[in-house]
Amino acid sequence: MKVVICGAGVIGASLAYFLAQRGITVTIIDRCGVAVAASGKSGGFLALDWCDGSPMEQLARNSFALHAELATLLGKKYDYRRLDTYLVESTERDSSIPNRRGNPKWLNGNCAVRYPLGTSTTTAQVHPEKFTRTLVDAAIERGATLRIGCIEGISLSGTPQTVRSVVVDGTPVPANVVVIAMGPWSNTAAKWLPFPPVGGAKSQSITLRPTGRIPAHALFVDYRTERGKQHAPEIFARPDGEVYICGMSDDTPVPESADQVAPSLPACDALHRMAANLSSSLASAKRTRNQACYRPIFIDSLPLLGHIPGVSGAFVATGHNCWGILNAPASGLAMTELIVDGYAKTVDLSPFDPRRLMSHSPAVVT
Repeated sequence: MKVVICGAGVIGASLAYFLAQRGITVTIIDRCGVAVAASGKSGGFLALDWCDGSPMEQLARNSFALHAELATLLGKKYDYRRLDTYLVESTERDSSIPNRRGNPKWLNGNCAVRYPLGTSTTTAQVHPEKFTRTLVDAAIERGATLRIGCIEGISLSGTPQTVRSVVVDGTPVPANVVVIAMGPWSNTAAKWLPFPPVGGAKSQSITLRPTGRIPAHALFVDYRTERGKQHAPEIFARPDGEVYICGMSDDTPVPESADQVAPSLPACDALHRMAANLSSSLASAKRTRNQACYRPIFIDSLPLLGHIPGVSGAFVATGHNCWGILNAPASGLAMTELIVDGYAKTVDLSPFDPRRLMSHSPAVVT
């Protein structure tokens, strides 16, 4: 079996890792490189039970456990650790927020912790770019190949239509199986395969480098500006001393490729002001990055994980929205089982079956 994975984000990386463990010949193809899009610019937050009561519950719980197992297997290469997570209220309108007695010492600004959202038993983090690269490196050590290039087509033949190759920069790469895992750029696959439209939700983020050490805390902030506008920034302290902050979205269309995504500097400035309002450590911190990414999202907000109907050997694994880093391990493992064994043993993939969003027949592509 020869598998080509289109996309070197965290989902493609996880799939490559588990396929390579099974001895499958894997080629990962990406136009821009490993973790160039959301997998390299997200917060890396993990939660055990935040998807409980939804179709994502089993996927999330399995993935949370797999993250801990992978951290033991792969070492401390990507900053996995457990966190305490809080809901915090902050406002610019006045200088006095009541009930600040529960604040950690570093949260000495105009804010108050309202209640815990998670503890070190239920919330954790990874550095998303390091995690994705570690998975790709581990897959390559087991025989996988990484190729940087533009995917120009997927060749099909026979009845029923069957995957034969993926065309990269004009050269066919032989394949029995192709997996579409390109985030919002997965729309490209609709040229060759039956594929529902996937949207891209853009978010800005910044990273800060405080002089002092910030504890292992994650903050979800209910923030009100001086004019009464509400925002919901998220703040994650990382083990290497960096602090990641995100939360400003806009409607800029998805560009042609991931390396063309540009942040809004006014939005990044606003994120820094919000952080400064919470903590003097963040107010004085050096800003090290302004960045933006697009989270892939389908119309029902659930990922697509499964066989693309009507085409033998065609699969999809994308659309995880804000939970891509969390759910990558369980998605990669279950998709590996589906591809190699014919069914997923570890997670019920039926809620994520691509057929739920498809009503048309595949076009003929040769």
